[in-house]
This record gives sequence, structure tokens and C-alpha cells, in this order.
Amino acid sequence: MLAWRSLGFRAGLLSVLILLMLLGIWYGATGSAVSAGSSAGMTPEQIEYAKMMGKDPGSTKSAGFPTLGQMGATVRGHLSNPFYDNGPNDKGIAIQLAHSLGRVGLGFSLAMLVAIPLGFVIGMSPLMRKALDPFIQVLKPISPLAWMPLALYTIKDSSASGIFVIFICSIWPMLVNTAFGVASVKREWLNVASTLEVSPLRKAFLVILPAAAPTILTGMRISMGIAWLVIVAAEMLVGGTGIGYFVWNEWNNLSLTNVIFAIVLIGVVGMLLDMLFGLLQKAVTYVE
Repeated sequence: MLAWRSLGFRAGLLSVLILLMLLGIWYGATGSAVSAGSSAGMTPEQIEYAKMMGKDPGSTKSAGFPTLGQMGATVRGHLSNPFYDNGPNDKGIAIQLAHSLGRVGLGFSLAMLVAIPLGFVIGMSPLMRKALDPFIQVLKPISPLAWMPLALYTIKDSSASGIFVIFICSIWPMLVNTAFGVASVKREWLNVASTLEVSPLRKAFLVILPAAAPTILTGMRISMGIAWLVIVAAEMLVGGTGIGYFVWNEWNNLSLTNVIFAIVLIGVVGMLLDMLFGLLQKAVTYVE
């Protein structure tokens, strides 16, 4: 235990050092950059042309990659008031994030309701496994975003279409892992349950589910990672609200600092979701 704690401390220290090194590289690359928006040395004609091109020659902001100071100001601005709502295209980052997490949660939950029971049926029945395998193998490789035009045409609602895309991308890892976990339950345990004349329902909940739970949680963990990845791309396509729409909207506004902030936020939220499922997976895993 002490060795693991020591390893965790050293790994955390190394992570901090790597982060500081990356920030140092960022600062070195942008901190000393000359402001491309400065009007020093420009003729009146050049200044007028720059304004026509949408640039502000008198601005003190860097026209290139944002500096750490600019990123810090952006982060403070978003976190100081994350719940403001000034209309359809101007909402706080917490509201945008909540819309995305809501769509992911609903689509993921619907996928669970379908994938886990169906995975049990497939795992317990060789006949069903062979019958459904061709359909699974054909549908599983299809990109979730390829379903978006069909969803928009049939559902005719952008938010519901995003939920459908999350559902369709989440179902396959859960389905495959659940079927594999159920089919891999030790035959001795099933034979004991049969000897004791345990009913099929009790066998499923008391024998098969605990044994297959780690594999099922692995599928759920993979599905959540895919769902969080896909919702960003889906919201870029359908617009409205959400962290994906925020990224696209800020890019259209040429606000690179906001885009970078959103990218980092997407990564942090994805990491937290993965850690949550990792803890759940560890909780249901039996260690001898």
C-alpha cells in the first residue's frame, strides 16, 4: 500500500512538472510575441486597409495565438458568471455544459435500457447470438454522425436528433460487452444455480449480473467516452445550445481564447466522467 501511495505521489508530481513545462513553452512562444495589431510604422493607407480586413491596428491584443494572460482573463470571465443567460446565442458556460450533459445523459440512459437487457439475451442464448451478430456487425461501424441527416428528417427536432445520435453511438459497446460478460460467466456457477433450482430471474440477478458486472461497466465506460465525444460534433452540426455549439459559435466570432477554453473544459469533463465509471468498475470488480 505504501509503495502504491509513493507511486501515486511521484506520478502526480511528474504530471505537474509536465504541465508546467507545457505552460512554459506556451509562454515562451507567445509572451514575447510582438502585437500584430500595432499601428507603429504603418502608413494611413495600411491602417485603413487593415480596418477593412476586420483588424484593429490600434489594438494591444496579440493577433496570433493567445497568450497565457489572455487565457487567464478568459477563464476568469467565464467562471465568474457561468450561469448568465442573455438570449439564444449568449449563455453562460455552465448552461451550455448542462445542455450537453443532459443530452448525453438521456441518450446514454436510453441506450442502457436497450443494450443491457438485449446483451443478457444474446449472452445467454447461442441461437440469438448467431442470429443477431450480422446486424450488430453491420450497424456497429457506422459513424454516429452519419445518422444525423436521417434523424433530422424523421424527428425534425435538433435536440432530439442529438439525443438519438448519442443513443445510437452508446448502444454498441454496452451491448457487445454485456453479451461477452454474460457468455463468459463460469459454467460451474450456473450449474450450481441449476442444481439449487434457482429461478431464471434470480439466476440473472444473483449469479450472472454480479459476475458480468465488471465487463458491463467496461462497456458503459467506453460508451460514455464515445457519447461525450460525439455530442460535441453533433452540436456543431445542429446548433442551438451546448458546448459543441459554443465552440463553433466562438470560432465564427474569431475568439480563439474561448475556443481553447472550451476544448480544455471538454477534456476535463470527459476525464471526470471516465474517472466516475472507473470508480464504479472498481467497486463491482471482485479481487481475490
